[in-house]
Amino acid sequence: MESNSIQKTSSDLRAGDITSRELVERALQASDRLNPILGTYLSRFDESALAAADRADSELQSGMDRGPLHGIPLGIKDIISTDEGPTSAQSLAQDPSWGDQGDGPLLQRLRGAGAVVMGKTTTMEYAIGFPDFDKPFPVPRNAWNADRWTGGSSSGTANGISSGQFLGGLGTDTGGSVRLPAAYCGISGFKQTFGLVPKSGCIPLGLSYDHIGPMATSVWDCAAMLTIMAGFDPTDRSTVRRPPLDYVATLNEDKAVKKAGVVTNRSLIDASSEQMMAVFDDAVNDMRAAGVEIVPFEVPHYEAMHDGTFIALQAEAFSWHRNQLRDKWTQYGRPTRLTIAQGALISAGDLVQVERVREIARKAVLAQMDEAGVEVLLSPTTGYGATPFEGADRKAISLAAIHTPAWNSTGFPALSVPMGFDQDGMPCGMQIIGRPFEDDVVLRLGHRYQQLTEWHKHAPPLHADTNPTE
Repeated sequence: MESNSIQKTSSDLRAGDITSRELVERALQASDRLNPILGTYLSRFDESALAAADRADSELQSGMDRGPLHGIPLGIKDIISTDEGPTSAQSLAQDPSWGDQGDGPLLQRLRGAGAVVMGKTTTMEYAIGFPDFDKPFPVPRNAWNADRWTGGSSSGTANGISSGQFLGGLGTDTGGSVRLPAAYCGISGFKQTFGLVPKSGCIPLGLSYDHIGPMATSVWDCAAMLTIMAGFDPTDRSTVRRPPLDYVATLNEDKAVKKAGVVTNRSLIDASSEQMMAVFDDAVNDMRAAGVEIVPFEVPHYEAMHDGTFIALQAEAFSWHRNQLRDKWTQYGRPTRLTIAQGALISAGDLVQVERVREIARKAVLAQMDEAGVEVLLSPTTGYGATPFEGADRKAISLAAIHTPAWNSTGFPALSVPMGFDQDGMPCGMQIIGRPFEDDVVLRLGHRYQQLTEWHKHAPPLHADTNPTE
């Protein structure tokens, strides 16, 4: 059975094969069954979602077509403010009045495109740390195996899409929190170029590393979301002015990637299982068969960028949480407070050095890509598949096994797409990294790969169209 996609469902809506209300009703019924098992939602907006679906149906019937997201149900990570509220950040320490600001620019844009907001999805507390069984919140579980984690921190968005509870959604990515759960859950997730999409209305983790990115079944779906999300907004000074681009229209342009570099850094390979690297080798061979020349590529300063991201985001997180952490120490979960508190140990000199290395590394990577003539880089998204909650291999849960943070350091666009399964039947993700503001190039190659493979179409055992068992 194939997973549902925005692309197909959008076509079905226009053909009259289904209405948005029917789509939302089915999604709500699926969540009634699956949410208690998977821990997808922190709050559901059933009534407002049905009302939005009815508006979408009325508009479509009257000839008003807002585009491919019109009438499509989405899940929103619960560190992003919405009109419905609340925004809990999955924390007892969070001031509920923070969410009173309502929709930020991204929610305004998505609703303007006719999207239906289904509810707020689970995360790790303040988008950092690990699953915390000691707090009164759902623990998000993987639809491929409920004894395993979804990855963090855009956890509920990932398992909601994977299990068919909605068709797309928003995650955030500071060190890999869109791409990691996308890889673990067998979906597509995109961290666009830093500054392309506004972050206003989102609780920050590390402001100079944060991204809000689209997550969905396919690259086509992510491109449809990004087309609506991208663009300057005056409420976020990090956004840039760029000409509007229809990323869906660029997917089939006759501008095929001719040459890609495979990341060969020893630290990445050593932090990956043999099975993951074997699956990745097969994916690279598929790229080669599609006419892409493959060359080895040693990323300069890779380890420094990887480590620097974690150092700096802790410092930036501490700066935002400092007073609240002092006043509400015990209301934070233990993993979260210990992680954020380490930011107090990072000096101004440390941060200056991180920023210096960050800029040197960014320029060095671009220069080496120019010299090698490569348009994109390829790597596994993670070194291992989704880890079990108990008895996980220590190497699999180490920070070294996350192959995403370096690209938050550079701000380059990075996409995770499903590329196969490991020995335990868990999804594996391939990461495609591009040059800044060449998001269309990255998406085009990912789309081309998905036209040649079927990995993104596989549905997990716990899915809306199956009979889930605990």
